[in-house]
Amino acid sequence: MVRTASSIRKHVEALASREPAFARVVEKHGVPEPRKSEPGAQTLLRTIVGQQVSVAAARSMWAKLEEAFGSPPDLHILLAATDEELRAAGMSRQKSGYPVLVAADRGDVQGFASFGDFRSWPGYRYSVEHTVHVRADRRRHGIGSALVVALLEPARALGKHAMIGGIDADNAASIRMHERLGFEKVAHLPEVGRKFGRWLDLVLVQRLLDPRGAARDD
Repeated sequence: MVRTASSIRKHVEALASREPAFARVVEKHGVPEPRKSEPGAQTLLRTIVGQQVSVAAARSMWAKLEEAFGSPPDLHILLAATDEELRAAGMSRQKSGYPVLVAADRGDVQGFASFGDFRSWPGYRYSVEHTVHVRADRRRHGIGSALVVALLEPARALGKHAMIGGIDADNAASIRMHERLGFEKVAHLPEVGRKFGRWLDLVLVQRLLDPRGAARDD
């Protein structure tokens, strides 16, 4: 599904109505026009809008962009930025050697997945936390499962021992999918997230990437 100008405006205006910081950005730069998905900053910006990331995450991204591209960032320079320039600005997990996988059909992005450090302290360096998102109209087609499975070997190649995922406790479909892929529910954290005016419980799932008790350096 290619987003139309009216659907993009609808989503942007809905987010702007809830978040004053985002509204100020829209007021300054306007609503983006629909374009085909391409590598680089344009896809990054549309992903931010499409996934409606938290304001805290958006502010963190914006601060990195300001540091790399000026304050405020020149939108024309930003939209012309290459993947290499974005990585240098700290905007990509790929700078850490971590993969960012995209499921696409003839250029039409349908989902993506990646993983990052589970915790920043050295003692947790053998554990990663993954994330997977599939476009709403492409769910139940096996895309999410394929993306998660595709993350396992890159994680093993980096010497990781455990992969962890945090899932909204109400997202039964995602929990079942992870269980089918060998993940186990290891924790249920009540009311640790908040979105859309309500508290959210978080379920942690885990899969070991090599045998339990496998040797590692401290």
